[in-house]
Amino acid sequence: MLKPARRGQISLEFMFVFAVILILLTYSVNNVTFKNGATSAETLQVQISLEEKNLANVVSNTITQVYSQGPGSKATSYVRLVYLRDPTYLQKALKVSNPQLFVTYGTLGSQGNGTYVMVINGSGTTNVELTGGNKNAFWSRGLYNSNTLINSSAWTSDSGTTATIIINGTSTTVYGLVLPTQGLPGELKVVVEWNPDKPESWLFNGTAGEIRVNINPGG
Repeated sequence: MLKPARRGQISLEFMFVFAVILILLTYSVNNVTFKNGATSAETLQVQISLEEKNLANVVSNTITQVYSQGPGSKATSYVRLVYLRDPTYLQKALKVSNPQLFVTYGTLGSQGNGTYVMVINGSGTTNVELTGGNKNAFWSRGLYNSNTLINSSAWTSDSGTTATIIINGTSTTVYGLVLPTQGLPGELKVVVEWNPDKPESWLFNGTAGEIRVNINPGG
């Protein structure tokens, strides 16, 4: 016949369960608040970097596809965004004030020609690291050879077309598309065409949720 548990034993078991719940709750709070050094903050940085690299890949690949097909060709791609459209994530994970997304095309530093994507400080200067553990700008090679980042007339965006960055210790201004992280669509549309009758141009249309590019080799 089973003996009923003593009151003191029940209290001990209750306190043990309560302590376990308290530990789990503390861990959960650390995760959702992204405390500095917490695993979740580091994971968030990785997820943001992956989205930046994916966006750079999609833009470069779409441009390369159109360039390979020749004049008159056109292609459309889509990029899913989760972290790059949430300024709170970017502020807490990257420690960037007024975070904005910057997309440009050309050559930065010693890297080759292609699309660059980075999160910039929209109201100040951004230190850009292209390599190493502190890397915060992501590049994807493009077959189309054009250093458009020095062409001020090629870019159109309501949120701006310049970024002041420090690269290799030197402050410089580069041209590109500034995309507001607040209000970006969950699926960004990338449209590229080769119309030889139009100049090279890059446009970000926030209402349509799209980046529209016209390449014009030699034009």
